[in-house]
Amino acid sequence: MSMKTDTTYRIKGGRIGVLLIHGLCGTPTEMRFVAHGLARAGYTVHCPTLAGHGGTMDDIKATSWQDWMQSAEAALDELRKECDVVICGGLSTGAVLSLMLAAEHPDKVQGTVLMAPTLWLNGWLIPWYARLFRIISNKWLANFISFPDLEPHGIKDNRIREFIRNALFSGDSSVAGLPATPGGAVLEHRRLVNALKRKLTGIAQPALVIHPREDDYADLKNAWYLQRKLKGMVDMVVLDDSYHIVTVDRQRHVVVERTLGFLNRLAEQVKAPARPAAPATLRTTAA
Repeated sequence: MSMKTDTTYRIKGGRIGVLLIHGLCGTPTEMRFVAHGLARAGYTVHCPTLAGHGGTMDDIKATSWQDWMQSAEAALDELRKECDVVICGGLSTGAVLSLMLAAEHPDKVQGTVLMAPTLWLNGWLIPWYARLFRIISNKWLANFISFPDLEPHGIKDNRIREFIRNALFSGDSSVAGLPATPGGAVLEHRRLVNALKRKLTGIAQPALVIHPREDDYADLKNAWYLQRKLKGMVDMVVLDDSYHIVTVDRQRHVVVERTLGFLNRLAEQVKAPARPAAPATLRTTAA
């Protein structure tokens, strides 16, 4: 039986909005630290729950990438009711969805913030035999396979990793998501990426890419690919002390600081009304 929990949350601020999209089999909780950092600077922030998330493995198996996209589009439309300018950002698969929003709705999205964007699962933690999954194209068959969330769970900081590990196996997926990703969801991610790749060269909005050098799930090549293919300006930040979940790991303060810098510059460029007040000084030391 489905026990889905909608963990969507919103923080009201000025007329510049930021849509933050969580990763595959994740939850909005993984965006909370960044969301509050941006909100303190005066931005309106929305963090939606994607379709099929916050529940069981069966819930996520029953969804497609189009369902996730519809969730993101609904959140974008809601945010546009409050804001004149919207920047879409996300973690991992959330970053891919942010780019799809920019491609499909260039009139509604003025920029993107891509945190550990994941086009391919090719980080140092991914076993070689996972490549064999590429030959599977049938979702029914794919769902007989699952990809467990392996140690170190995308977290370099030992203290935070222990918290995430306990949450993953607590039975409450509304906090840290599911302890494994069904193969059907991985297949849908592949289909999403294939759809996006056909649109990349037409995405003209400026982008900030924040990617860890030691990403255990998605190699830095993901970020360099986007840097080459995107039509608009791309600002690259390579983190040197984080794994995949950059929004909660050791350099989460750096993620907030660099995102704020990008948002403030973008606000100047688009001459947005009611620009937020200057952000408070943020710590950039490791947690």
